[in-house]
Amino acid sequence: MAIFWAGLICGTMDITAALVVYGHYGLLPMRLLQGIAAGLLGPRSYEGGIATAGLGLFCHYFIAYSAATVYFAASRAMPILAEHFIGFGALYGVAVYYFMQWVVIPLSATTRRPFSMKMMIIGVVIHIFCVGLPIATVIRRLSPR
Repeated sequence: MAIFWAGLICGTMDITAALVVYGHYGLLPMRLLQGIAAGLLGPRSYEGGIATAGLGLFCHYFIAYSAATVYFAASRAMPILAEHFIGFGALYGVAVYYFMQWVVIPLSATTRRPFSMKMMIIGVVIHIFCVGLPIATVIRRLSPR
């Protein structure tokens, strides 16, 4: 149950933050979700309408559940992760951000965007508060000790 709730809460908070931030810059929700699907399909994802937007949402939650599963497994091997969940959760959010930027995105079919310090800071903050901390908190609260 811990992984289920951690993935659901993290995925929902993260996609909400992405929709708000990128919406502020004029990106429509369907285009954002198709952009996630572009990791698998490349630029043709933008031609797929609601189907590729749905695929993007599925991919987003798959990644969120994967992140929750990794933290859960790590916390079983290293109980300190659950004991000091606030600090380690924040660090985990940063680690997930950089793993996505340096491993997942370069290995995907998506088009790389130019570096922006502003967007990196926004992304790191979102990953701390919408990915790492929710996962660590839920794992701490719902996992048997």
